[in-house]
Amino acid sequence: MPIAIVTGASSGIGRSAAVQLAERGWGVIATYAGSRDRGLETVAAVERAGGKAVALPLDLGRTEGFPEFKRQVIAALADTWGATGVTALVNNGGRARMAPFAETTEELFDDLTRVLLKGPYFLTQALLPLIEDGGVIVNTTSSSATSSEAAPGYSVYGSLKGGLIVLTRFMAKEFSARGIRVNAIAPGPTRTRLGDNAFERFPELAEPLARATALGRIGEPDDIGAAIAALCSDESRWITAQSIEVSGGYQL
Repeated sequence: MPIAIVTGASSGIGRSAAVQLAERGWGVIATYAGSRDRGLETVAAVERAGGKAVALPLDLGRTEGFPEFKRQVIAALADTWGATGVTALVNNGGRARMAPFAETTEELFDDLTRVLLKGPYFLTQALLPLIEDGGVIVNTTSSSATSSEAAPGYSVYGSLKGGLIVLTRFMAKEFSARGIRVNAIAPGPTRTRLGDNAFERFPELAEPLARATALGRIGEPDDIGAAIAALCSDESRWITAQSIEVSGGYQL
């Protein structure tokens, strides 16, 4: 059975990716940053989909915790699946904070850098020995780094997601010797919990974003989760080093 580690899987895109991988016969190690209950809700959703999952805590902003996380992954693989490695790593966990350029503090810059770029970099480094030859890495980026619109307030977020897109290409090159494919998924505006549940708190935000999207609505987590699951599948075996915008034609 193929097994995937999906970071930020306690809700939204990460949870959808975990469930859709389970529907395709994968086992899942789902990470959560704050709420263990939401992590367990993802495990339950995976089990309803006919799969098996384990929820583990992970703070992407604290690289010093990665060795312990790796030890927990090794134990979960052995105890739950009798396995020693994983087939896929989905670097999905993240954080969104907005501020105009002139008001951006070093604290905000450093906080987002730790979670959005430094975290995925060194987590991948820590887990690389556990990823099977011929495996897959998918990095969740953002259309804020790929679309024609440079929205005010996203200078740090968009720049770091752009950095993750560039990192994807370098990973793909270096890991190709082991047959590991590395790609990026760039969601457009998607109804998730980012921004302190912005779409739930401010439902009026959705309409103008939908108008700016060719297919006439904002994204849902399952739109992105399906694309992640597809990139992890063998059908995508000849795709690597690509950044694929999954946005319904946002700002087309």
